[in-house]
Amino acid sequence: MTATVRATAPPRPGTPELHPHGLPRPGRTLVMGVVNVTPDSFSDGGLSYAPEAAVAHGLALLADGADIVDVGGESTRPGAARPLVGEELRRVLPVVRELAAAGAIVSVDTMRAEVAARALDAGARLINDVSGGLADPAMLPTMARAGAPYVLMHWRGHAAGMQANAVYGDVVTDVVDELRLRAEAALQAGIRPGCLIVDPGLGFAKEAEHNWELLGRLGEVRALGHPVLVGASRKSFLGRLLADPATGQPRPARLRDAATTAVSVLAATQGVWCLRVHDVASTLDAVRVTARWGAEAPA
Repeated sequence: MTATVRATAPPRPGTPELHPHGLPRPGRTLVMGVVNVTPDSFSDGGLSYAPEAAVAHGLALLADGADIVDVGGESTRPGAARPLVGEELRRVLPVVRELAAAGAIVSVDTMRAEVAARALDAGARLINDVSGGLADPAMLPTMARAGAPYVLMHWRGHAAGMQANAVYGDVVTDVVDELRLRAEAALQAGIRPGCLIVDPGLGFAKEAEHNWELLGRLGEVRALGHPVLVGASRKSFLGRLLADPATGQPRPARLRDAATTAVSVLAATQGVWCLRVHDVASTLDAVRVTARWGAEAPA
């Protein structure tokens, strides 16, 4: 990454009130835009793999109104192989520095404590750990020392074999119980309650029906008492629902944004804290409408 990238995002009118931890609090569900700095993302096929392309994409998401930009250097699609830690750092750190310098609130999607710590030093404000601290035993102590917001997701193993673990009694009860245990572990490690966010992990060791059940009962996830992040954007369960009636082929990932927006509206009506999406503009419109609609609802 050269120093000449230093692009800046356009001014954003109406800057929202900030949470004490530096995250926005605009009175509606937040929108987190995805920047995949990987060669094998399921949704964009590596379009933002080069650092310059990733920075440009992040700035475009910011211009579209993203409250948070989530930068990830490891693909977590089913079957994906893990990069070495040095490679993950090489992918992520230059992008974090540039986007933070441009004024973005940057989240980093990582399961590694070393990447989390160095990303926070580079200007990230939030760590999004899809393993909920299970992939790296140093993660929870690292986040406790950092004092930064931490997303803890429901997880049952790495991408290479996670779908073999998609076996549940009642999926919502099981996911909530497992999230509760991980949240307790995070708090015992010293992470402050106000820093903890939970994610039910749609698509991670979940079959399509498991995802739909979780979306329909998000209130039970919210009952854990922590803000809830939902990441349904472009996922395969939407592609299967919208499969071509003639061929049975799932709809391609990049043609699932309208379905993602519908899920975003329904999740926002259930009070989720944030939506992690690829198409920020349509989601932001949707959550603004949802918030305005809710303001008119009878008490």
